[in-house]
Amino acid sequence: MTAEEQDRHRRLEWFRAARFGMFVHWGLYSQIGRHEWAMNRERIPLEEYEKLADTFRPLRCPARMWAELAVETGMRYIVMTTKHHEGYCLWDTKLTDYNSMKRGPGRDLVAEFVEAARQAGLRVGLYYSLNDWHHPDGRECLYDEGARKRFVEYTHGLVRELCSNYGKIDILWYDCPYPLGAEGWESERLNAMVRSLQPDILINNRSRIPEDFETPEQHITPAKGGRAWESCMTLNDSWGYTPIDRNYKNAWHVVRMLRQVASHGGNLLLNIGPAPDGSIPPVYREVFGQVGRWLQKNGAAIYDASDPMVQDWQATGDFTRKGNTAYFHCNRWPGSTLVIGGLETRVISVRYLGGPAVEFEQTAERLILKGLPMEAPDHLATVFEIQCDGEPRQRLSPLMRAPDEDLESWYKH
Repeated sequence: MTAEEQDRHRRLEWFRAARFGMFVHWGLYSQIGRHEWAMNRERIPLEEYEKLADTFRPLRCPARMWAELAVETGMRYIVMTTKHHEGYCLWDTKLTDYNSMKRGPGRDLVAEFVEAARQAGLRVGLYYSLNDWHHPDGRECLYDEGARKRFVEYTHGLVRELCSNYGKIDILWYDCPYPLGAEGWESERLNAMVRSLQPDILINNRSRIPEDFETPEQHITPAKGGRAWESCMTLNDSWGYTPIDRNYKNAWHVVRMLRQVASHGGNLLLNIGPAPDGSIPPVYREVFGQVGRWLQKNGAAIYDASDPMVQDWQATGDFTRKGNTAYFHCNRWPGSTLVIGGLETRVISVRYLGGPAVEFEQTAERLILKGLPMEAPDHLATVFEIQCDGEPRQRLSPLMRAPDEDLESWYKH
C-alpha cells in the first residue's frame, strides 16, 4: 500500500463506519417550492430570480433542528448545500454580494450549520455546486478562455473560504461539474489547495477526478475495486422543498435501503428539503422517527454488519453479515414459518436480534425457522441473528444461473 493509499485509508475510517448521513438541500429555490431546478426549468429571468434573496427569512438557526433530527434518526454525519446551481452563497463570502450576509437573512448560515452539527456530535460536510447559473462566466466559460479563467479563480476562491473559515470540515461534496472537465476546472490544483487547508478532509468524485469516494445518485450501486461509496437518495423525487411532490418513500423503504448499502459496505446519505424558513416538513419527522426507533433496536445489523456475503434473492428478505454471524432482515413476513433456501454453512443458533431464541431446523438445502407469530414483530424488518460455524454463504439457485457465471453478480436487491 502506497503512502497515499494509507492516508486515504486513515481518513476514510470514520466514514466507512458511519453508514448513515443526512443531506440538506436548502436555498432560494425553497421559497418557490417547485423543485431546486425551478430557475432553470421554468426559465426564470435572472433579475426576477435574484429578488428571492431579499425575501429569504429563515428562522434563527434552523440547523439545530436538522442536527437533532439526524441524531434521533441514527445518522452520524450531515452535509448541507452551501451553494446550489442557482449561485446564491449561504455564507459571508467576500467574492460576491449574492450571499446570505449581504442579501436576505443578514447571517452566515454555513457558520450556524457547522456549529449546530458539531454541538450534536455529527461529522460536518459542505456541499458545493461547481455549476453556477448566476455568475456571468458560468456558461461562457465553456466557450471563452478568459471567462473560464475568471470563473475558475472565482470557484477556487469560494472553496478556499469554505475550507478556511469554519475549522475542521470532514467532507467536501462537489456537485454538477458541467460544463467543464477536470482540466477546465483545474481540479487537481483545486483539491490540492483543499487538502493543504483541511488535511483530514474527504472529497467526493464530482470534480471529475476520483478522489476518495463514489456518489451514486438515486440508485444503490456498490463501487468497484473496494472504493468507498455513498448513495445519495431523496425521500420523494425532489431534493429541495417541493410540497407538490408527494411521492414519498415510507420508513419500510428507508430501512430496506440501509440494509442494501450495509450489505455492500456503503453509506446512505438521505435528503431532507427544509421549508423556506428552515423548518422540517412533518413527513420527514414521521419517517425519520420510525427509522431511528428501528435502528435503536437493530443497529448492530446495519452499522457493523458490512462484510460481503454471497446470497440469493428471496421474497422474504435479505442478509447482512459480520464475521460468522448472518443477520436476516425479514421485511415481508410469511407467518408462522420462515424458510431460507441454500444456506450452506451449518447454523449453531438463531434468535431475534436482541431477543429470545428461535426454533429452527436445517437440511442440506433449507433453514426453517418455526413457531413464529403470525404477525411480524416489526413491520419495517424483523431481524434474525444467525450464528454459524463458519462464514455464512448461501448457494445460488441452479435454476437461476449458468455454471460459469460469477456468483457475486447474482446478488439481487
